[in-house]
Amino acid sequence: MISKKLSSLVRSLHQKKYRKKENLFLVEGAKSVLEVIQSVYSIKTLVATPMFLQEHQSLLKHQPIDVVEASAAEITALGTLQTNDAALAVVNMLQEEPLQAEAGEWALVLDDVGDPGNLGTIIRIADWYGIQKLICSETTVDFYNPKVIAASKGSFTRVHAYYTNLLGFLEQEARPVYGADLQGQSVHTFAFPEAGYLLMGSESHGISDELAARLTARITIPAWGGAESLNVAVATAILCDNLRRSSR
Repeated sequence: MISKKLSSLVRSLHQKKYRKKENLFLVEGAKSVLEVIQSVYSIKTLVATPMFLQEHQSLLKHQPIDVVEASAAEITALGTLQTNDAALAVVNMLQEEPLQAEAGEWALVLDDVGDPGNLGTIIRIADWYGIQKLICSETTVDFYNPKVIAASKGSFTRVHAYYTNLLGFLEQEARPVYGADLQGQSVHTFAFPEAGYLLMGSESHGISDELAARLTARITIPAWGGAESLNVAVATAILCDNLRRSSR
């Protein structure tokens, strides 16, 4: 049974200020909950249907998790998803630590990416291409936003984020920084090195002028049609694919 205290806590975690205050966030849906159970994250409370608990009892029996049984309707009413027929977890945030690209490693730099769905998809893309670090501007949407977590499809357990002043960060970096720009060199002919940073700008304004001044080179995705621009997550996927093809 879901207590009033737990219900109040879960509902408060829909909002960033309470996530920061409690140092907790929500993970919703069977797939994402199973991913987080098997990750480095620590679960405070698991709310799940009897069927979910029965199906995964071998995975849960050695976990120090407070488990609460509930119906699918109760779980849906508690969370942010339109439907959730299996599980919801209240999870402890990881301690945020400074991140940077190491030798032989690529990291993504995100400048003012504001849409939760886009960030979640970028996390999933980064995971697909073996990129484990996101360096985010302070105006980029919260990594632990429920919509971000849902859109990442569990990839948030393998990709980590660091929020900082990007100009100050890039001014201290010796590794090359490449950015998406309509006036850049075609990604199809650009030769990426084995390590560095790929900078992606906001959905509406692109890369800010002050950060563009720090770029080692500008890269563009050639267009053959009449579309004005690409979604930032789609553009990230295309650039990451070419990056891996070129730099391996």
